[in-house]
Amino acid sequence: MSSLVTRRNGMRSFDWVVLGACLWILASVAFAHEGHAPTPQPAPQPMASGGGTRDAQTWFTDTVLKDQDGRELRFYSDVLKDKVVMLNVIFTHCNDACPLITRKLREVREAMGPELAAQVTFVSVSSDPLNDTPEVLKAFAQKQGVDGPNWLFLTGDKASVDLVLGRLGQFLPSPEQHSTQLIAGDVAGKRWSKIRPDAPPAAIAQRMQLLAQPLAGR
Repeated sequence: MSSLVTRRNGMRSFDWVVLGACLWILASVAFAHEGHAPTPQPAPQPMASGGGTRDAQTWFTDTVLKDQDGRELRFYSDVLKDKVVMLNVIFTHCNDACPLITRKLREVREAMGPELAAQVTFVSVSSDPLNDTPEVLKAFAQKQGVDGPNWLFLTGDKASVDLVLGRLGQFLPSPEQHSTQLIAGDVAGKRWSKIRPDAPPAAIAQRMQLLAQPLAGR
């Protein structure tokens, strides 16, 4: 019995190692802001062995960030755990891709309808934490019409944000060089999908609906 448990724990650990590698690949092939080529990405480090939840927390980290309301949130336990999420990276003084993609995601949420939208948490992480304070993010969210309980705009001290972005596959020499790729995930089911931000809102909404459907036997 103990050997079976060990094998199961090992498989869970392997699942999260593969997930980390996949997130790195998704982000590294994504396209950056116009005029900026994606930069080479270092390989992700392997996670510690153990059970599924512990491995997910180890990989994503429980780094404390702040949302647009100034609340301190642990990245895995408070933001990701057991949720269906849509992740993207923004910075508020961006004048092209960031507001356009934010508005696109607002259209995606509208296309979902109220029932599905209530099951999805949108998470926008700032690539410019030195300038994007909670107050600045709050103003950006309100301007874009997306300030609400199911949409988190996250910032923090630079080291913390860099750590979180690194675990999402983004190692950024400057805020402008973040990827515009969307990352959608069913965290509990370990199902992840890369989505181009120029995909139609209805198609993105349909992808999120698939991720929100529970896996059999979960």
